[in-house]
Amino acid sequence: MTKQFDVLVIGGGPGGYVAAIRAAQLGFSVACCESNPYADPKGEPRLGGTCLNVGCIPSKALLHTSHLFAEAAHSFAAQGITVSAPKIDVPTMVGRKDTIVNQLTSGIKGLFKKNKVTQLNGHGSFVAKLDAGWQLKVGEELVEAKQVIIATGSKARHLPGVPVDNKFVCDNVGALNIDAVPKKLAIIGAGVIGLEMGSVWRRLGSEVTLLEALPEFLSVADVDVAKEAVKIFNKQGLNIQLGVSIGEVKVSKKGVSIAYVDKAGVAQKLDADRLIVSVGRIPNIEGLNAEAVGLKLDERGRIDVDAHCRSNLPGVWAVGDVVSGPMLAHKAMEEGVMVAEVMAGQSGHCNFDTLPGVLYTSPEIAWVGKTEQQLKADGVAYKVGKIPFMANGRALGMGETTGFVKMLADATTDRILGVHIIGANASELISEAVVAMEFGAASEDLARICHAHPTLTEVMHEAALACDKRALHF
Repeated sequence: MTKQFDVLVIGGGPGGYVAAIRAAQLGFSVACCESNPYADPKGEPRLGGTCLNVGCIPSKALLHTSHLFAEAAHSFAAQGITVSAPKIDVPTMVGRKDTIVNQLTSGIKGLFKKNKVTQLNGHGSFVAKLDAGWQLKVGEELVEAKQVIIATGSKARHLPGVPVDNKFVCDNVGALNIDAVPKKLAIIGAGVIGLEMGSVWRRLGSEVTLLEALPEFLSVADVDVAKEAVKIFNKQGLNIQLGVSIGEVKVSKKGVSIAYVDKAGVAQKLDADRLIVSVGRIPNIEGLNAEAVGLKLDERGRIDVDAHCRSNLPGVWAVGDVVSGPMLAHKAMEEGVMVAEVMAGQSGHCNFDTLPGVLYTSPEIAWVGKTEQQLKADGVAYKVGKIPFMANGRALGMGETTGFVKMLADATTDRILGVHIIGANASELISEAVVAMEFGAASEDLARICHAHPTLTEVMHEAALACDKRALHF
């Protein structure tokens, strides 16, 4: 007998499992199908998608371990703590990462059971349009659903002629499972993944070189943040080369050899034990049978959707990395909730203007809203409040004085247009700015809020004051 549901979600990543749970909470009968086993010991499909299995969560576990190692090696002595030279047990570090992933993936299963979401094992693909919905094939069985949410995510972009074996040449999957500290590590791409993975292995002792094709470093960030970050990362030992052109990549039993042309036009060669390729991600639409049912794609191969994530097909929606917008897990989650609520006749909401971005290096980098260069390009009159962590008592006590908070506000209305942070706990601090901007707050509004003392949040307070040249502690 054909299984029937109000909603079928294709993909169990952040966008998919959240959409499924929210739809079930709103009274729909819901199924979510997933086919990727990732590293499941039994080879069974695992929920959580790239983010949970081979992305956000495992990378942060490795970053935390490597940060503690670096602290013990380089920072404890200044605080009067004497320890013997720390040693890293890479298999234990990787095993801890895997334990965290396993705990969270099983947790999603528990959430499905709690919310009465049916998990189907297999990849979902369209078969035919029905009078009241769609017929799809999941694995070897047919399923009917009145509404379909596509949340199939993305996969790593590979370079032509550079075969990824996840041993010597790694994408994000292999980068998380390197079994020993490479003496020399090469990374193609100095974006989020490249910088985070480079930071992990540099802290643990690798000689790390990042080869970036773009002429500017971290162009997505505010220019002041990018300038500060590249100085810090170079000082930490990350060799960041910009404006390079990658040539032939050779793999042997000894390692990897990368030919490239540097920004001055000079041919160079880099030999390394391992290579990580992090040159972006591409939407994963394989196996959907999209062309057969007329699902419209945009010029970049993403599913074409409107502001509420409706596709051109009736009752078919798409969220997350498979549609336009930043490829962020929290963006996918927001879209998943919005779609479920719109289905239920509610308004739904996903504001791309207040989606925070985070880079989990040390120091962390986080931002929301417009950069200063964007405001200049748009001809917007603005004012700036910029306060260093060096002026903050809590930062001094923590030994985390690098970086600053930079706030941009409209010169006329005082409305906050963007906030950019490089410094300790930036990933947590940015949420105050997100809340303020979501509700249209002015810098004066944040300036009038009492912030606990001593805390890092006081730097945000001072930046708001500084927008009107009223900073009290700098």
